[in-house]
Amino acid sequence: MGKSSSTAMMTEKADYSSLEAHLHDLQDKSERWHTHTCSSFLNEEETAAMQKIFMPSAHVRWFGGYPQARKQKVIFLFDEEDDFSDIVCLQAKADQRFRKISHRDILGALMSLQIDRHAFGDFWISDDCIDLYTSTSMAPFLIDNLTRINQLSVQFEQIDDYPAQVFQMRSFTAVAASERADAIIAAITHVSRSKAKEMIHAGMVQFDHVALDVPDEVCHNNVTISIRGFGRFLYEGYDRKTHSDRIVAKFQQYI
Repeated sequence: MGKSSSTAMMTEKADYSSLEAHLHDLQDKSERWHTHTCSSFLNEEETAAMQKIFMPSAHVRWFGGYPQARKQKVIFLFDEEDDFSDIVCLQAKADQRFRKISHRDILGALMSLQIDRHAFGDFWISDDCIDLYTSTSMAPFLIDNLTRINQLSVQFEQIDDYPAQVFQMRSFTAVAASERADAIIAAITHVSRSKAKEMIHAGMVQFDHVALDVPDEVCHNNVTISIRGFGRFLYEGYDRKTHSDRIVAKFQQYI
């Protein structure tokens, strides 16, 4: 691949300056008005970037409705004893005997309502139910208007519980030259290390929801690896080496 092609593959880092300024404004209002304020739902990349600036503390709470939620809000608390949250869970029965629906179908139905993606949190299908996290202000609108998903009629209602999404995982091992990022990516995707480097430089790889900058970064245990076109993986480390001094790396794949 020529130099110009490589340059074309490079992606710029996401600019979160506007989001950071907005969150600083919310934090200032909380301190100035002696009350709580909160953001809308942030995606995993936004959360990872902003948690480095607004670190969890007695006055800064990150929450998405349940532990380990993928989309979260940052809540600024003036009083350390304040447990404010405007996050609620909506649930609908989904009889899929005659029509199956997917995560993409639900997202499509939400987008058809012309609401911002930051207006809702995690959602999933399990045990013939759809669970959807949103805010108290958005809940009535969704209950009234989110009544059809891919021709399947649904009726959401607000529930008192806060269910957690259960992720299905598949365990596997792969032989890698080392714990360098390019070696780990090459092992997961079954490509050469030079191709893995191209993928990293093209912005196709994230470690813990942050775009990877350099191929020689060390992959530490329990890092979440996202590879565009291949999925999401959890690196669990390695327990042995081969005779040629390569590592047998252990992974969990989200399925």
